[in-house]
Amino acid sequence: MIKGSLVAVVSPMKADGTLDFDAYRNLLDWHIESGTSAIVAVGTTGESPTVSVEEHAQLIRVAAEHCRGRVPVIAGTGANSTREAIELTRHAFEVGVDASLQVAPYYNKPSQEGMFRHFTTVAQEGGLPVILYNVPGRTVADISNDTVLRLAANPNIIGIKDATGDVGRGASLLARLPEGFAVYSGNDDSALALMAMGAHGVISVTANVAPRQMADMCAAALAGDFGKALAINRTLISLHERLFMEPNPVPTKWALARMGRIASPVVRLPLAPLTTVGQTAVLDALQSSGVLA
Repeated sequence: MIKGSLVAVVSPMKADGTLDFDAYRNLLDWHIESGTSAIVAVGTTGESPTVSVEEHAQLIRVAAEHCRGRVPVIAGTGANSTREAIELTRHAFEVGVDASLQVAPYYNKPSQEGMFRHFTTVAQEGGLPVILYNVPGRTVADISNDTVLRLAANPNIIGIKDATGDVGRGASLLARLPEGFAVYSGNDDSALALMAMGAHGVISVTANVAPRQMADMCAAALAGDFGKALAINRTLISLHERLFMEPNPVPTKWALARMGRIASPVVRLPLAPLTTVGQTAVLDALQSSGVLA
């Protein structure tokens, strides 16, 4: 089981909007050096909705090759078409990824039975262990706790990224899941609370800009040192909030560019650049958290 701070890494782009693989590799190195437990490539933060299928596959391949033997790589290979999810997951398997992150099928609003069959089929045919991704604020589809428990009986389904933001619901799920099934917070602002109730870590946006702090916070929480974890988390609260004040990953890519970690804060339409108000707020959070002097 992977535990700790797993980064939902951005997909850097050049000023012309093409992918910047040199910056991508440099970010991966920085995360490994900073104690990040695993790389989650081409999730929401990696702009999976707007990269092409070819780019998606290439981002997965580069992450797998560059990180091999250093940290695990989890590839976002979900789709609202079961066949498409299987094909992308098979590609991830072929290039050496460790697990797949499977988002609840969006837009077509499947029933609980439909989602159960979707995830079961991907787990059977995709070739990789599956981590479920429940983010109803984006997908509309909401994987119920009962459905998660049904899916957890499948040995190829190994965990869930819970981005509901409902800590009470997460606690109820943790109390009922079998031993060895991983639960990761999908929200930085509730990650510590969920870990205090038994979660195994966080798939983090904040870790993009504060990888060492997030790794240290998770390590302290997992060791039961909640005083230390709380102290670190307090320094990061403004980042947890302001990196989501405009659509993710717009603030995060602006922050990384401001830090000199990527050359450009470019995002693809329909995402728009960070507003002036947003820039001021994110810069303040970077400075108050100690990430940027």
